[in-house]
Amino acid sequence: MDVPTWVWIATGVVTLAIFTFDLAVVGRRPHEPSMKECATYLTIYVGLAVLFGLGVWFTSGGTPALEFFSGWLVEYSLSIDNLFIFIIIMAKFAVPRELQQYALMIGIVMALGMRAIFIAVGATAINNFSWVFYLFGLFLVYTAVKLAKEGAEDEDDEFEENRVVAFVERRFPATSEWHGRELFHSDGAQRMITPMFIVIITLGTTDLLFALDSIPAIFGITKEPYLVLTANIFALMGLRQLYFLIGGLLQRLIYLSYGLAFLLAFIGVKLVLHAMHENELPFINGGEPITWAPDIPIWLSLVVILATLAVTAVVSLWASNRMTSEQQDAATGPRRDWEDD
Repeated sequence: MDVPTWVWIATGVVTLAIFTFDLAVVGRRPHEPSMKECATYLTIYVGLAVLFGLGVWFTSGGTPALEFFSGWLVEYSLSIDNLFIFIIIMAKFAVPRELQQYALMIGIVMALGMRAIFIAVGATAINNFSWVFYLFGLFLVYTAVKLAKEGAEDEDDEFEENRVVAFVERRFPATSEWHGRELFHSDGAQRMITPMFIVIITLGTTDLLFALDSIPAIFGITKEPYLVLTANIFALMGLRQLYFLIGGLLQRLIYLSYGLAFLLAFIGVKLVLHAMHENELPFINGGEPITWAPDIPIWLSLVVILATLAVTAVVSLWASNRMTSEQQDAATGPRRDWEDD
């Protein structure tokens, strides 16, 4: 897939315009969004993603379009799991509900910028070293096993600040009082960082940690950096609305971790098989490609992704309907206060 420079530039400009408009709307009137508002925005973003995928189909063919849709679905499904951590972060810092939307928006913009750098590095490594697929594949399988083991554990663990946040809190004067959307506040004597600043840094850097598995996963579906980037853009666009729209539903997706673990394992195996086809490591098959290893086609990947997500959602909802509130808490962690209001 040959992507002209002007397409990259146009994509960046449009993305920046959408996020700037969204941020201006949210920043001008901080509020807790209604279900109707969330559903409307989410419908628009999903519609844009579908239109973009169809555009890829008409301009570049069916294979790149299937790669985009598969990558977008993987990123979206992994983002849903990440919402659990976002809920914990909001609860830990006691973010006022009317400010949560703004904090999420800034954090997502930061995350997108850092993901773009990560994607560029990953694409360069893949183009120059085919054996990177071995590393990505094995890492995804390891992550899948770890995620499956944690699937039944209580999600209400104490949130641990990452090193970036801990460094900021140690080195800069901070106030524990909220001052609306202000990132910095002056009390006359000194300028201090506010809780909003800490929350935004936490959300942005935490999402980057999530990208350690989501970015290799999408590279297992497509090697085209443009599709990897746009799939991430569209997944992050609707993440804020998804946070408010399905906050209560997360409590019922009791098998989500298992479904995502299966997806990561599947893509990890796919990456390893692909690496075997392009093998250049001298200690594996004498440095020659392993031609007998099956290569999983993109259409099959899309079918597996859709089937896994559908089965996970249906089985989770069916099982949770037969559980008491206490049993659901044991499966996914206690319901947050903001979900009960």
